[in-house]
Amino acid sequence: MSSRSFGRSLTELRPVTIERGWSDQAEGSALISFGGTKVLCMASFEPGVPRWMQGSGKGWVTGEYGMLPRSTNSRMQRESVKGKVGGRTHEISRLIGRSLRAVVSNPELGENTIQIDCDVLQADGGTRTAAITGAYVAMADAVSWAKKHGHVPESANVLLDHVAAVSVGIVDGAVALDLDYSEDSTAETDMNVVATGRGLLVEVQGTAEGQPFSKAELDEMVEVALSGIASLVESQRAALSS
Repeated sequence: MSSRSFGRSLTELRPVTIERGWSDQAEGSALISFGGTKVLCMASFEPGVPRWMQGSGKGWVTGEYGMLPRSTNSRMQRESVKGKVGGRTHEISRLIGRSLRAVVSNPELGENTIQIDCDVLQADGGTRTAAITGAYVAMADAVSWAKKHGHVPESANVLLDHVAAVSVGIVDGAVALDLDYSEDSTAETDMNVVATGRGLLVEVQGTAEGQPFSKAELDEMVEVALSGIASLVESQRAALSS
């Protein structure tokens, strides 16, 4: 395949930065960049849970995702103006919520809700994976805020592990990690992998855009993705320790 953005190898991530505490208002926040993709992640801690969970003693984590009108090369109309949220937006919002809940102990959170909002400021491929990775940092800070302010006991083990996500695919016949838009739009296979800090899989979304892929190729893509996620978890740890 032709040279990749940032002069990286097939198994390298784009440059990753996480600016923790971006917002003065939110209980947790992080501005994350995967190369040219930039996503602002906010975590709001709210007492109470949805009606169907009341009295359970368990908490809830949910996510919402959106793209700013000029996050892409041409301006998109706001979904609020259209009058309905698109299917892709619903899908990614639900993915973010599922991914974060995989590493949260709902009983330890108590009857409280952490609402995650991920807004894409600039899109160059991998917006959903950047959103999940940045949202974990924002959520961790929201949990710390809740403990500091007495909403959750200091001893509560709310977060069971880290969680992060990355894209991987087959481009020009080769497995490549963290696809930017130019690669994603021409990939023979496109996959998103979500996993914990221990390397346990949370979700794998893979589609053959052209020629079907083999199980050996699937295994290779997952292994490459897990290696990338391990690096992303280290970036999360570094951000949260700063």
